[in-house]
Amino acid sequence: MKTVQRIAKNTSVFLIAQIISSVLTFFFFAYTSRYLGPESFGILSFAIALTAIFSILNDLGLGQVTIREIARDKSLTSKYIGNIAAIKIILSIITFGLIALTINLLGYPKQTIEVVYLLGLSVSCRAFIGMFNSISQAHEKMEYNSIGQILNSSLMLIGVLFVISKRFNIVGFAFIYFVVSAISLVYYFTICAWKFAKPKIEIDWSFWKSTIKESLPFGLVGIFTMILHLIDTVMLSLMQGNTVTGWYSAAYRAFFVLLLIPSALNVAIFPIMSYYHISSKDSLKFIYEKSFKYLTIIAIPIGIGGTLLAGKIILLVFGKGYQPSIIAFQILIWSAVLIFIGTPGANLFNSTNRQTMLTKIVGISTVLNVFLNLLLIPKYSYIGAGIATVVSMLLISFAIIIGTAKIGYKMPVSGIIKLILKAIFSSLIMGIFVAYFIDINLFLLIMFSAIIYFIMMYFFKGFDEEDLDIVKKIVKFRQKQ
Repeated sequence: MKTVQRIAKNTSVFLIAQIISSVLTFFFFAYTSRYLGPESFGILSFAIALTAIFSILNDLGLGQVTIREIARDKSLTSKYIGNIAAIKIILSIITFGLIALTINLLGYPKQTIEVVYLLGLSVSCRAFIGMFNSISQAHEKMEYNSIGQILNSSLMLIGVLFVISKRFNIVGFAFIYFVVSAISLVYYFTICAWKFAKPKIEIDWSFWKSTIKESLPFGLVGIFTMILHLIDTVMLSLMQGNTVTGWYSAAYRAFFVLLLIPSALNVAIFPIMSYYHISSKDSLKFIYEKSFKYLTIIAIPIGIGGTLLAGKIILLVFGKGYQPSIIAFQILIWSAVLIFIGTPGANLFNSTNRQTMLTKIVGISTVLNVFLNLLLIPKYSYIGAGIATVVSMLLISFAIIIGTAKIGYKMPVSGIIKLILKAIFSSLIMGIFVAYFIDINLFLLIMFSAIIYFIMMYFFKGFDEEDLDIVKKIVKFRQKQ
């Protein structure tokens, strides 16, 4: 199967699963936020953020190394499963202990502590789910991860409907996370044993040493990224209270759904880029440049359209109680734009064994983010937190583009500027349509807006013959399936 077709297969499979999962998650958070209200939703969001920050200690970059190395040599599958599983058992115990210690030291009420404990147990289950996910991704069998994702989202929605019907409190919602994670773990374990290799604990000290050494830069990026994305929620809870945290978290949840697009592409192309780093530098450059172009083309209209449609989106999903979330969403949407633009370069660093460069970039931006939150939250509350996130993401994207140029993957500045200008002009025309027809059905408005945008991009020659040829190959491949 040709490279373009392989990427198309894995991206489309995972993207379809992401869309289905996002729809289910949409209803999950719609029901959860409306039932709990901003204050209790703020407690749940704080607990999710706190445990997620610690969750990266369960992995420390082992997942990325697993994907990269197995993508290059499939015979290493059993070796990685056995040793990584053993390492993760130790890391999970340490992580849960740190979560429990931290929440007790912060002095939160008993109910909040119980919620954090349950989410901490969920994090432990997901440590091993992540390992099995990495195996499937390395083998480019994304259909199994896609099914697992849909299963997880379906069970979460069923769980929340059950909890609401029984009128349970916030602890019941936290219990859903733990139960669903445990069920999902059984699914992934079964798939791994059936399709790849039977999980069997193995202890190879030399393997542990070399693998952990390789994974630490990835792990540091993961830690910095988690802090970057979630520390604002924790700091808002500590400095502004649960209700404000609930408003901000609603906006964050809405914006975070948009990241399914770069996430799907990332999952599909990372193992392929890792392989081509060894076998074909020209193919690697081709994938990097095209992924950068397509994600930039998608990102800019999302920023402009999301800013204009923020009110409709927030009120539809979360209800009138979350009116203050609208402005937070309008700010955070531009973080999504910057993440889209920076994702291809981050993939390039990781696939070419230059993860240390990415670690430095994200680390510096994380320190800046924490500083800005400390400076802006006391004065501007959740709006300040949103601004801090955008500024930090801007630094990351700018540094990644410069960094990729320094390692030999420079793209013409004039070409990037022309691409962005074409996307902006097309988005502005789309924006005029959105503003004029703002009162029509949201989903119809989004669909027609997307059509207008891509027509304008074609008119402005935002796509070349090579792009059209890629589309034809993808369509031809999909028709054969």
